[in-house]
Amino acid sequence: MKSQWALLLGLVFAIIVAWFAIVNVEAVPVNWVFGTSDWPLILVILASALLGAAASGLIAMFRAVVMQRKIRGLEKEVNEKELKIAEQQNEIASLQQYASAFADTEAERRSAAGDDGPDKPLEK
Repeated sequence: MKSQWALLLGLVFAIIVAWFAIVNVEAVPVNWVFGTSDWPLILVILASALLGAAASGLIAMFRAVVMQRKIRGLEKEVNEKELKIAEQQNEIASLQQYASAFADTEAERRSAAGDDGPDKPLEK
């Protein structure tokens, strides 16, 4: 359905352009740097519009290329940060395991020695 609307809109636009071309057939002088020539007004208008569209298209393509490069750089940076986060999470997990194992061995040592730990008040 969307393509049918686009086709219909294109057809209406083509009819408007054709009507515009029929109405504007008078010759107008076009001043070049090296001389002057007479062209039909519709050709002058269409040529100007096409040159403007081409210039806009080139600028848009240039901006798209610049944005794609920027996106690739930012994606690379995100990947590097994600790798760093994963490494740090692995390091935290290994340190937590080490701390847990140390706490377990310390508790076993204290229970074997009959020491209740630092919470026991000192007797005089």
